[in-house]
Amino acid sequence: MADEPTGALDTKTGEKVLDVLRFVHESINATLIIVTHDRDVARLADRTIEIRDGQIINDYYNR
Repeated sequence: MADEPTGALDTKTGEKVLDVLRFVHESINATLIIVTHDRDVARLADRTIEIRDGQIINDYYNR
């Protein structure tokens, strides 16, 4: 699980963090849950679940 893993990082460092997370996901076939407000980060996920006021408002597959 990662809560805003790129939130306080510059773009280049954020990309490196996402690369590491992607590597872990792919190398051991692990489920990765990322909480983010960054739509660019969300677009990298296989599935996105949007929550507003504690309710799911959207649930879709990106690929």
